[in-house]
Formats: sequence, structure tokens, C-alpha cells
Amino acid sequence: MRIGELARRAGTSTRTLRYYDQHGLLRSRRADNGYRAFDEAELRVVDEIRALLAVGFDLDDIRPFVACLRAGHATGDVCPDSVAVLRRKLAEVDTCVDRLNAVRDQLHQQLTEAIAHREKTCLTRPAP
Repeated sequence: MRIGELARRAGTSTRTLRYYDQHGLLRSRRADNGYRAFDEAELRVVDEIRALLAVGFDLDDIRPFVACLRAGHATGDVCPDSVAVLRRKLAEVDTCVDRLNAVRDQLHQQLTEAIAHREKTCLTRPAP
């Protein structure tokens, strides 16, 4: 299929597909007229790429998943290299969550102290 049809079927733009192609994530061949031609299997690859990008993976992270699909697996996350990327990404997310929880705890403590200080200040001021 030509790039326009792949873009339409994948729900993305031809520009995006060219970008993936330039980064070696898609396989295309040039027809005699110079147009890119894609096999049906590339639709699944594009779906995988877009799903992984949507949850924060970058193009380098995605390469093992694409390779896994190209090896004939139904999903890109069952190969050892993909599992390693998933583990690393999960550790990164856990670290972020831990940092956010620490910030939340600090904000909660500050808020509690501010409210207590405000109530104490308001109770000790004489009425006009």
C-alpha cells in the first residue's frame, strides 16, 4: 500500500510515517515511480509504535518491540529485549511516582502547618 493509505488506516499522518521510516522503524520499498510502498504488516508496526509513544516511550525504546513483531510474534512485548525495556521503564515510572509522593507529603505537611498557624493567629488576635 502507499503511504497515504497506511496513514489513513493507521489514523496518523504521512509526515509521521515518513519520520518513523527515516528512523528505521518502518520498512518501505520504493516503487518504480519513487513512491514508498508498505506491506500490510506495517500497519501493526505503526499501531505498536503509536501505543508505545502514547505511554512515554521514545523511538529508541520502541526498536526492540518492532524487532519482536518482525520476528513473527503477535505482540512486541514478549521478546527479552522488549521485556528489558519494560522493566527499565517501569523503574523510571516508579522513581517518578516516589518523587511525586514525597512532594505531595511535603505539600500536605505545609498546608496542615499553615492552617494550624492561621487558626492560632486568628484566635489570639483581639476583636476590633
